[in-house]
Parts: sequence; C-alpha cells; structure tokens
Amino acid sequence: MMIRILLLDDHAVVRTGYRRLLDAEPGFQVVAESSTADEACACVARGGIEVVVADLSLRGSSGIEAIRRMLAREPALKVLVLSMHDHAGYVTQAMRAGALGYLTKSSEPTELFDAIRAVAAGRRAFSADVLQVLARSSLDADHALARLTPREFEVLRLAVSGDSSVEIANSMHLSPKTVHNHLSAIRSKLDADNDFKLIHEAVRLGLVSFPVQSA
Repeated sequence: MMIRILLLDDHAVVRTGYRRLLDAEPGFQVVAESSTADEACACVARGGIEVVVADLSLRGSSGIEAIRRMLAREPALKVLVLSMHDHAGYVTQAMRAGALGYLTKSSEPTELFDAIRAVAAGRRAFSADVLQVLARSSLDADHALARLTPREFEVLRLAVSGDSSVEIANSMHLSPKTVHNHLSAIRSKLDADNDFKLIHEAVRLGLVSFPVQSA
C-alpha cells in the first residue's frame, strides 16, 4: 500500500532532499510540496494526501497554524513534524494543534520512515531525542509555556523573533486586534508586563536564543 505524502518546508533544497529520500523508499510517494501554510492547505483541499511531513519554522507563515488549518479542512489527515526545534514547548504545542508525531532534523532516515508508517496508521511517533526532551520536561516544575494555547504559543514565537503585529496577523490570518489580544493574554500568563520581560521569559524558557558573538 502506497502512503501519499505532502512535504511542507520553506527551503526548496530541503524538500528536494527529502523527496528523493522518501521516493526511494518502498511504499512512499511524495505527491506534493509546499513552502507556506496557504500552499499546504490548497494541496490538502485537492485531496489524495495521507501524511504531511511538516516543518514548524516557515517564512511568512506559521507551521503550527498550518497544522491546525490542514486538519480543520481534512480531519483524517496525519501530520508528522520534522523540525530543527527540540524544545518541549514546540513538541507540546504541535501535538495540541493535532500532529501525531515529532522528529528533529537530526533523526536518521530509518527513524523518519518508521515514523511516517506509524502516523499513517494513526499511532504517535517521536524521535529518541524528542523523547528525552519530553522526559526532562515532565520532571521540570516550570511548565510556563504549557499555559499557552497553540495559537498563543505561535504568536509569542513570531513576536520574539521580531515580527510585527501586522506581520503576525498576515501570516496567521488574524486581525491585528486579535494578535494584540493574544499578546495581552500571553503577558498575563507568563507574568511579563512589558516587551523586555516577555523576551527575557522566552529566552529563559528556551523558546528563542541569541547568537553567541565571537571575540
């Protein structure tokens, strides 16, 4: 039985690499590629896709929001996240948005193959490093990011990455006022009454990091 796959990643070279890898594996067929949430939703609307292999960091659009929108359009769809982010907050929010599995991009090809087959069958799948992250998180008393909804999490991620409220609104198909309301709720939940404290809290929780300057 052939598993029909959509690749969602904003880097064409990355998509080409994964397409070649997956098309060479018996039982897999990459039938579509997309670089944005809108493109992915359009592909899903055309039908014929069983599994989406999706990145979370998309230029100009939101990966977590893309998962929510694709599943709203096609509830039977199975989503496997393949991301460079290995923070428990990303994993938790992707699962809340409806993803069945989560791998990091350091995963071996065999892990990817096994995970695709698992989610296609309706089972959860995590790479070994993600399982370790989740295990550490379960022992951590600080679950601040777990207080956020998936949409609030994505608004925060985009905001601390430097996107304006208008840019966030455009990428998530929201009004600027709704984004402003989400940011107010986020500040309240994270006990950050200004933007500096919000960024500091995001860094402390591992949501973002600043590059180390070389001497």
